[in-house]
Amino acid sequence: MGSVRAEDGYDLWLRYGPVDSSLAEQYRTRLGEMVAPDQTATQRAAREELMRGLGGLLGSAPRLQAEGAGQRMLILGTPDSSRWVAPFRHDLDVLGDEGYLLRQAHVEGRDVLLVAARQDIGVLYGVFHLLRLLQTGTSLEGLDLRESPAMRLRVLNHWDNLDGYVERGYAGGSLWDWHTLPDWRDPRYTDYARANASLGINGTVLNNVNANALSLSPDYLRKAAALADVFRPYGIRVYLSARFSAPIEIGGLATADPLDPAVQRWWQKKADEIYAVIPDFGGFLVKANSEGQPGPQDYGRSHADGANLLADALAPHGGVVMWRAFVYAHDVPEDRAKQAYNEFVVLDGAFRRNVLLQVKNGPIDFQPREPFHPLFGAMPKTPLMMEFQITKEYLGFATHLVYQGPLYEEVLRADTHARGPGSTVARVVDGSLDGHRLTGIAGVANIGDDRTWSGSHFDQANWYVFGRLAWNPRQSSRAIAADWVAMTFARDPGVVQPVVDMMMASREAAVDYMTPLGLHHVMARGHHYGPGPWVDGGPRADWTSVYYHRADRDGIGFDRTTRGSNAVSQYAPAVARDVGDVKRVPESLLLWFHHVPWDHRMASGRPLWDELVHRYTRGVRQIEAMQATWEGLRDKVDAPRHAHVAAFLRIQRNEAQWWRDASVAYFQSLNGRALPAGEAAPPHSLSYYRSLQFPFAPGDGR
Repeated sequence: MGSVRAEDGYDLWLRYGPVDSSLAEQYRTRLGEMVAPDQTATQRAAREELMRGLGGLLGSAPRLQAEGAGQRMLILGTPDSSRWVAPFRHDLDVLGDEGYLLRQAHVEGRDVLLVAARQDIGVLYGVFHLLRLLQTGTSLEGLDLRESPAMRLRVLNHWDNLDGYVERGYAGGSLWDWHTLPDWRDPRYTDYARANASLGINGTVLNNVNANALSLSPDYLRKAAALADVFRPYGIRVYLSARFSAPIEIGGLATADPLDPAVQRWWQKKADEIYAVIPDFGGFLVKANSEGQPGPQDYGRSHADGANLLADALAPHGGVVMWRAFVYAHDVPEDRAKQAYNEFVVLDGAFRRNVLLQVKNGPIDFQPREPFHPLFGAMPKTPLMMEFQITKEYLGFATHLVYQGPLYEEVLRADTHARGPGSTVARVVDGSLDGHRLTGIAGVANIGDDRTWSGSHFDQANWYVFGRLAWNPRQSSRAIAADWVAMTFARDPGVVQPVVDMMMASREAAVDYMTPLGLHHVMARGHHYGPGPWVDGGPRADWTSVYYHRADRDGIGFDRTTRGSNAVSQYAPAVARDVGDVKRVPESLLLWFHHVPWDHRMASGRPLWDELVHRYTRGVRQIEAMQATWEGLRDKVDAPRHAHVAAFLRIQRNEAQWWRDASVAYFQSLNGRALPAGEAAPPHSLSYYRSLQFPFAPGDGR
């Protein structure tokens, strides 16, 4: 272990550990001298990052040159900040304000490596890309890369409360110390900005969507402004979740009716106040008329009325509204999955130009597997912004190793058929399908004040893959995982290959031991920790498990076909035909769309009951295989991080077994069927599993 240095995960994928001596020598010949401007904060950030990165990777930072005296140089800049870059102005113009060019070129008789962009922020993004190439051992010979983001807004949503609690957070308390802001600006805020800029993330919503109106008060705006000052050099705009009833709660009005002139004036003045202290404020994220949150429907108004109220206040300043489509009716619907579509499709084209509708990836709530949300492709006149959940509310919290790259990729590549074959969700979100210029993607952050940032070493990968796919949704989640492993652990193929294989199998393993064959929302009530397929009763039927699985002695699954809730009709006909036909629906979504008998014959030849038990067990076995893989890397990964991951894998294995046993015991109690041959009976009674209580499980809202 002598050559493997102990680490605690704080450096994320920006470790900049030394490369092999032969590789270092090759890089030094290209990167030994650097010309880089330092007149702006972003220019300084780019130069300092490159000095830091090259110093770690190559053992010494490059020599800074004022004009460039060497024959081989590294050049950073824009056409306006560098004479070396000026000849490439046309190439850069087509890449936009955030795009960049990495190119080996011959300029004025010298061999140069350009990190060039139209604006300073593009140069910073290019610097991080160059450092990624070095971290992964990529040759620089013939380098010619042009990059620009597919989406305009690439945003993290922090569900952080003003008291420091993080809803659905599993990485400690909030990163934001509201008590000491604005006077103390923790250096960790800068490291947060560096990490996001390395991925091209350009926005952050600081507070919970279940918002406290005080976040819009003068004191808290000054605190938010301090964070904005830290983030600005890294291209990150600050956004705030706005509570719709704020005019009442902090404004002294009697109403928050969006059509009331006094309410409209209040929001206009509030926007003016915000932009006076945060000139580049991004805008508002809004959760309204959902899970008890106030909204325009309280006054008989539509979601469009509510969104447009805020949009009009922000428009003079260039701000946007991200209006969430995660909504609940006051009355329990026949099918919870249909609600957002039913409420929003009729409003297509009714929103202002600076409004995006922020839609979760699936129609229920960040389940281990869902079909894509039917709103994607159904609102061509309205920009739809993807919302993924990076934090793992339904995927084992921080202790389960579940790489979400395959989940994100599965959704983005799903074909809506809205305009025929090839109408992928990615094309809806990036605007190319319907010609939208205002585009975006959001991820509910998994970040807290834990030393690892995300509560575990492997959960860092979910932050990482979200950022990479936000920049380019057509990338491979496997290739992104390979980059992350090389940057986070080691470039050794003997580490990268097995760890990537483990990561790529992890999501399907979690689906198997939690929600196989299209089951969904069968977690414990409230905190969602552990299995709870028996959950019933309570204030709403659609907050229970039995509402969704509908299992009885004869069969299991939610009938969403034309014979049932007809949720299939919310999809384009080509999709509806497939998912609505029990013979054509992917088995991974069988029980999402169909109620089928326990003896339904599966592709494996097994009856459904046998297949269900097999999938549960297969999930457990996959985690055991992951444990064996990780144990085999003991001598290739530093001891502290290896031990931490190994301990979490033990937790995951035990909880996967718990999921399997509790679920099998419950469903067997309904159908009375024998277990398939070779399958072990649950070691405890169903009453034992139902009796387990975890009142202090982390992350539940409060």
